[in-house]
Amino acid sequence: MSRSTRWLWSAAILAYAFLYIPLAIVVMYSFNDSRLNAEWVGFTLFWYEALLNNKEMLLAARNSLIIALSASFSATLLGTMAGLAIHRYKLKVLPVLVFTPVAMPEILLGVSLLLFFLQVLNLTLGMISIIIAHTTFCIGFVAVIVRARLQGMDESIFEAARDLGASPWQTFRLITLPLIMPAVVAGALMSFTLSIDDFVITFFTKGVGEPILPIQIYTMIKVAVTPEVNAVSTLLMLLTLIMIIIAGKLEARNMEAAGGEAGK
Repeated sequence: MSRSTRWLWSAAILAYAFLYIPLAIVVMYSFNDSRLNAEWVGFTLFWYEALLNNKEMLLAARNSLIIALSASFSATLLGTMAGLAIHRYKLKVLPVLVFTPVAMPEILLGVSLLLFFLQVLNLTLGMISIIIAHTTFCIGFVAVIVRARLQGMDESIFEAARDLGASPWQTFRLITLPLIMPAVVAGALMSFTLSIDDFVITFFTKGVGEPILPIQIYTMIKVAVTPEVNAVSTLLMLLTLIMIIIAGKLEARNMEAAGGEAGK
């Protein structure tokens, strides 16, 4: 192994250690039999049992789940349409409109949405405003994935369908949608993952009302980082990891299918 390779491996190990050791500590101390979390005392599942009996935390989790499901559904529908439009019409303004929320800093997007809801729409902040905000920044992620799938498809398939007398709706329903379905599902899972653990945009668009999981965790941390906070963080981390793995596998299959069609 050359000297430059050793340096690269050392830098990679340090970077991954910096990222994952704190996460491992959070998971480990969620099983710690001590409220202070100053040192390891012993193994226990008490904090997970306490979490399941915490009505406010369960309400926050339910609200976050409703928001994530609603936002991911809306973003998947609109993002798929946006991906199709960008691929088909080749207008330079469309990618700018769709992908700007993705590139924009979250704090700027949160403030702009807050001002838009209050000063333009005169909308009372709550669950609806959060769903609209989450849908706004998730659309671009779905559009990117769907567009990547469409770019690898053979356009002669759609031309053949039209030559055989299929209407645009029939072509979309019977040919386009089944072919892009892995990308659509991957985009939906990605949107769900981004929505359920988003803090910055949720913080600006929440208002005063029912608790939301990321905000609830932040409120608990301001008092002390108890094992109960570690427990809910571990469960949220596990849910996010599962969604990312599923979305990654679907996107890998999507890219393989696109590559296979491009090579024909």
